[in-house]
Amino acid sequence: MELLENPIRTYAWGSRTVIAELLGEPVPSPHPQAELWLGAHPAAPSTVAGGTRPLHELIAADPVAALGPGRDRWEGRLPFLLKVLAAEEPLSLQAHPSLEQAREGWERENAAGIAVDAPDRNYRDAHHKPELICALTEFVALVGFREPARTVELLRALDVPELAAYTELLAGQPCPDGLRALFTTWITLPQSVLDGLVPALQDGAVRLLERGTAQEWTGEAKTALDLSERYPDDAGVLAALLLNRITLAPGEALYLPAGNLHAYLSGAGIEVMANSDNVLRGGLTPKHVDVPELLRVLDFTAPPPPVRAPVPDPGADGWHRYDVPVEEFLLRRAVTDGRDKLDVPGTGARILLCVDGDAAVDAGGVTVELPRGRAVFLSAADSGAVLTTGEEGATVFLSGDAL
Repeated sequence: MELLENPIRTYAWGSRTVIAELLGEPVPSPHPQAELWLGAHPAAPSTVAGGTRPLHELIAADPVAALGPGRDRWEGRLPFLLKVLAAEEPLSLQAHPSLEQAREGWERENAAGIAVDAPDRNYRDAHHKPELICALTEFVALVGFREPARTVELLRALDVPELAAYTELLAGQPCPDGLRALFTTWITLPQSVLDGLVPALQDGAVRLLERGTAQEWTGEAKTALDLSERYPDDAGVLAALLLNRITLAPGEALYLPAGNLHAYLSGAGIEVMANSDNVLRGGLTPKHVDVPELLRVLDFTAPPPPVRAPVPDPGADGWHRYDVPVEEFLLRRAVTDGRDKLDVPGTGARILLCVDGDAAVDAGGVTVELPRGRAVFLSAADSGAVLTTGEEGATVFLSGDAL
């Protein structure tokens, strides 16, 4: 069992309060703090032994003790990456590849001689990146392509003459092929055309909000206004009109499989994913956008992603779990009363994070204090670990593989 020191990623869209408050640091923070990474990704690994040893090196030194039965399945690497995500501003439109797409893209870009850290590199590794986001606060996201007929209703409610031809294009082909055609058209528009469409969309959104007669689309209109003001030259503002807008309450979650186009808009959450950094961007960003490669991975057929609530874990009293159809990760949550004592479930490598209250973890006779904002790495050798919470109780998240 190892107490972790975890790196903070300071992207421009991050919050100056959420992660700082979680860690008990001065608020506001000097820079926007977007993500707290907990795991063994080489780009930003957690460290142990007082911050001197990267977690991936500890695992590599004894993968049998660290990973247990999953050692061979995961090729000696921690299969998941856990994050605290804090979005003060919208993230980029993005999607992640399937395992087969990631392996093929990784090999193709290696053969082309593109450096792994090059800004125009799409595939940073050979792994897929399914992910789960669980809300800590109200969390707003654009996730997956909306059912085409409903998008036609939205476009007609906006009543933007400059968008009429595109609306009828989708109305005449209200299916995945029609979505692909419209998305491809919008994301490849010349800048001279975008310079007229985005302001026209702004005006339509303002009119819809002023009329107050299409209240079911109020959130979508506000999002269109916000994105168009932040990214007035970006085709992603139009593409965002095609996506489901979903608001999560604290404790609710969304699972995002390969090919799901999404953008987190605001809020804080716990994010867990397969241990990969493969991202194909579609807009709302100054970073590299590879349209042909993005179109290769996008799924235009998927139904709206269901909001997932945690379910009681039948094998672990006091714990709830978020079931997902992948083996790389399983997220559990426990919300305890004062002085509760819970067995820590799981048999492989796990990371236990306290987000509220305080706790302590005992494994093999060693006890580690776990106040708010701190996390421990539990290896497969730390079976039988026990979590004890303080007088006020605690809220903790546990991430491990699902083998």
